[in-house]
Amino acid sequence: MEEKIIYMKNEADTVSFGIELAKNAAPGTVIALTGDLGAGKTTLTKSIAKGLEIDDIITSPTFNIVKEYDTGRLPLYHFDVYRVGDVDEMYEIGCEEYFYGEGVCVVEWADLIEEIMPEDTLWINIEYGEKEGERIYKCTF
Repeated sequence: MEEKIIYMKNEADTVSFGIELAKNAAPGTVIALTGDLGAGKTTLTKSIAKGLEIDDIITSPTFNIVKEYDTGRLPLYHFDVYRVGDVDEMYEIGCEEYFYGEGVCVVEWADLIEEIMPEDTLWINIEYGEKEGERIYKCTF
């Protein structure tokens, strides 16, 4: 797959991008987010949730590993695997049922479990831009 580079000038661009990504999402869509701490992974996830018509408050599931939101057009399964010790822990929580299920999965820190991510995962690496609020999305999908 080819890498596309998309420049986000501000948070409004991120919101628009996330909503559009969600509109094109189907059951079983898996979105992998990578990038430095504070780069905007959860902000993008909130935008994807908005595009899925989820009204719940989206927070990072750092201590839960996964949070489920099922009030939208499709369920959203929001993973934060930063604290996952090894991939076996992912299998213990039933990651395959989520990845190949009826919802949309967003996985923050997905590079830590890259070997178990589905082949058709949409990868987005978020980097800081030059100016305050700017982000560079390196997308592989």
